[in-house]
Amino acid sequence: MTLRSLHDRSALAERFGRDPAMHLMELGDLDDLLWAHTSWYTVSEDGPVALLYAVGEIPTLLAFSRAGEAAGLEELAGALGPVLPRRFFGHVTGEAGKVLAAAGYEVESHGTLVRMVLTEPGRAAAHPEGVWRPELLGRGDLPELLELFGRAYPGNWFDRRMLDTGQYMGARRDGRLVAVAGVHVYSAEYRVAAIGNVATDPGVRGQGAGGACVAALCRRLGESVDHIGLNVRADNATAVGLYRRLGFSEVTEFAEATFTALPQTATG
Repeated sequence: MTLRSLHDRSALAERFGRDPAMHLMELGDLDDLLWAHTSWYTVSEDGPVALLYAVGEIPTLLAFSRAGEAAGLEELAGALGPVLPRRFFGHVTGEAGKVLAAAGYEVESHGTLVRMVLTEPGRAAAHPEGVWRPELLGRGDLPELLELFGRAYPGNWFDRRMLDTGQYMGARRDGRLVAVAGVHVYSAEYRVAAIGNVATDPGVRGQGAGGACVAALCRRLGESVDHIGLNVRADNATAVGLYRRLGFSEVTEFAEATFTALPQTATG
């Protein structure tokens, strides 16, 4: 199979638009804010596409497909070797991760994630805020936001530019930021958003602050996008249950892992 590099943004948008629930992240990465940091590959005219996203400490590879396209995705994974960095973070469905490992990568698994999309927005719209009154966060809130992540969600992936999208909602208690829900990708042009950076201070967990922020964010996002989704760890039953109550449904599962190239053995 010959690996092909793709550069036509409109063609990619048309392809991913056939299944926006599966390809929320890819559609969002077509936006001007992120497009310059992306590389796109396929091995067939209408088969799966892999995205290599070069933002953060190490690049991220996204390679998603439905079950019926699994063979095509495995072929694509096998052909990616010449363009892959020595270390990258991967989100891949099916057996693609095993194909990458067989190509000479050590795999550090981070578990299984579930892609969920908002299929019943009325639930989020009707979700009670209780004592919480989520408010829009901006750049001026960055120090407090980073401090919240430090105590509530250490090690999370946060692109500070996303705060400038105006799609981060936070809740306070006694003036202190104690919960937040934001986005990993957002595009009004491509009408998609992926919720991320959801965090709640340990001192107020179980009191509805996080759910109130997510619900408020869904209502706000609904004004500018048609498809809202998120990724959540499959074993996080509390979070999965909350998202179901807010109107989200499961789309697919995928593996999350760090791939590091194995040392080459010298021969001669």
